[in-house]
Amino acid sequence: SRNRIVITTYQSVSAEASAPIRVAYVSVKAQTDKCGRWPEDLLQTSENKHYADFGCSYQNNLAAQMANPTDLLGPRKQSDIDAENRGAVIDVYRQRGISEEFFGNSEVEY
Repeated sequence: SRNRIVITTYQSVSAEASAPIRVAYVSVKAQTDKCGRWPEDLLQTSENKHYADFGCSYQNNLAAQMANPTDLLGPRKQSDIDAENRGAVIDVYRQRGISEEFFGNSEVEY
């Protein structure tokens, strides 16, 4: 996307020549090492430590599900507020409106 393009200038090696164009990009990917390392028998240890591949499959599955790996680095910026939807929700709250769908799925008698 456009917000990921950075344009900067730099001096070429020789003063007579123009500086060539350099293109570089940064890509973030969530991945872990391959699972399946079993350097020792789990039954032959009396220490209360995690084994070599502890949590490996969990971490692999989490990495595979990441739509945007930069979410692991920090939160995203807030998106714009949908003022129309917000107003409708607040109006329902002010009227204490409870939908019929909620009544049908509720175990509580109102």
